Amino acid sequence: MFYVIIFIMLIFMLSFIIYLMNLLISKKMFNIREKSFPLECGFNMINNHRLPFSIQFYYISILFLIFDIEISLIMPMIQKLYYNNFFNWLMTFLIIMIILLIGLMLEWINNLIKWN
Repeated sequence: MFYVIIFIMLIFMLSFIIYLMNLLISKKMFNIREKSFPLECGFNMINNHRLPFSIQFYYISILFLIFDIEISLIMPMIQKLYYNNFFNWLMTFLIIMIILLIGLMLEWINNLIKWN
């Protein structure tokens, strides 16, 4: 038990020494206002302007995620076709496709796919 306590203290001392060495050796950076702000997607955030964001981009990205996840569910099923019972595989595949088509029809009915 004594060795465990010494080992833990040694780890804390070593990490503290490495942290102090980092503070002493590291290059000092001057705080430049432009470099401290993130540059996201080409929008400069220095000016705090709220640009209007089209909700259509949000809808399309959610649709892409849903269909992408469904495709990632279908791809392994194709490989398992030869190993599983064909009827079980077919029922699972049909359920996934029906859910996907119902979602697509709901999006079509609610005009989420149309671009205004």
